[in-house]
Amino acid sequence: MIRQRFLLYIGAGTLALGCRVAPPPLLEPAGLNPVPYDSAAAWASRTAPARTHAVRFRWRYQDERVRYAGRGMVRVAPPDSLRFDYAGPLGLGAGAAVVLGDSVAWAEPGDKFRTLVPAVRMLWAALGTVRAPPHAVVWGRAELGADQTRWLWRFIDGMDTLDYAFTARVSGEGGLDAEWRRRGKVLARSRTAWGVDRVPTAARIDFPDSPAWFELTVVGVDTVAVIPPALWRAQR
Repeated sequence: MIRQRFLLYIGAGTLALGCRVAPPPLLEPAGLNPVPYDSAAAWASRTAPARTHAVRFRWRYQDERVRYAGRGMVRVAPPDSLRFDYAGPLGLGAGAAVVLGDSVAWAEPGDKFRTLVPAVRMLWAALGTVRAPPHAVVWGRAELGADQTRWLWRFIDGMDTLDYAFTARVSGEGGLDAEWRRRGKVLARSRTAWGVDRVPTAARIDFPDSPAWFELTVVGVDTVAVIPPALWRAQR
């Protein structure tokens, strides 16, 4: 049976399981400059999904006591809606949820998705999308190279700090690193890689305090997927 925490662990990272040493910040404040919120939000909106698509993936989860694996699908509709379905081996422990923007619209079974709510922006980061918190204080900079460009963003939203490092290469490949801190404590760090057309190929998230991690490997992408309206409604 998949534990209640399951959906919180979607994304990417490189922390070793079992190591509780606090990782260094994803971004150092030196070199970051104040940025008008509207400019940062406009940039973030360009990372949102451009078309409806469905991503099939294999997933693995591990913490100090258990290991799980299975398959799943994410259906994404622009600009900010997704349905997430997952199942364990032989279809056991299946569940689903719909996310609209930064909120979980519904989840079944509900108790397995409660911890997803504070981590919705990390879920979007796993899919290559930056969600700018409303009214956040923003710092950032761009690093221009011969074969790639990196955009570094820090959104300070009350007690939370969300850092993003977005890499776009001339080849069309790239990736997104993200980190979520609350009162200076790292709650999650993620890493996502994508190929051409910015479709994720793999993602992993680490929660160093647990410690635990969840990773997914994409096995297929349907770029002409049609999402039936009924899939956006709860089934029970």
